[in-house]
Amino acid sequence: MIRLKNAAEISKIREASAILAETLQELAGLVQEGISTAELDDFARDGIRRRGGEPAFLGYNQFPASLCVSINEQVIHGIPGKRRLRAGDIVGLDIGINLQGYFSDTAITLPVGSVSAARARLLSATRECLARGIKAAIAGERISQISSAVYEHARASGFEVVRQFCGHGLGFALHEEPQVPNYVSSGPNPRLKPGMVLALEPMVNAGTWEVEILEDDWTVVTADRGDSAHFEHTIIIHKDRTEILTRSELLP
Repeated sequence: MIRLKNAAEISKIREASAILAETLQELAGLVQEGISTAELDDFARDGIRRRGGEPAFLGYNQFPASLCVSINEQVIHGIPGKRRLRAGDIVGLDIGINLQGYFSDTAITLPVGSVSAARARLLSATRECLARGIKAAIAGERISQISSAVYEHARASGFEVVRQFCGHGLGFALHEEPQVPNYVSSGPNPRLKPGMVLALEPMVNAGTWEVEILEDDWTVVTADRGDSAHFEHTIIIHKDRTEILTRSELLP
């Protein structure tokens, strides 16, 4: 069941999103050669709590961290640990918040110093996939309009989209209906209505769209070990516009 949000509920989700965007902005400033993924996780947890929220990922289905850190061929759900960032890496930061029972979710993939031209193109194309998906998220249209916008731009740019994982509704929980695939699937295709809160999150691969889950039961990697990028915004569908709730200077 898709749960629409009223004005008071949207206000709380907007507050949660603002805190999350601010935390991610600060976190991105730490992305540099030599920092460990565990250090990034510590900062994310402390940053959320300092602002009055709780990390939504910590303990979710027994996930052991507050932040997902996914490097190069890792698509999503990378578990922070001792690994340190290296110059030339690309690193996905995925973070969620629970603010007094209201949830938001956002992600960005960043370069560590200077990266190859191929990696820079992947980041640019994935960021644009998110922008096009948001532009297609209009009241009265259907989920497939978002999916098509993401998929067509990724393919036109020479990349593939992950099919085993997708965007989703949220607000009262971290994951709610509907699912928002990044390709046009044969699954449910509800119409977008005012009050829908959605997490749009293109996951775009340089090679195959196929992925594998590592033995830690969380980390998703590309099947061919090619690079992957991930960008995500929480948005709200209004009658006359679509609002990006997790907007920041880092991810407009």
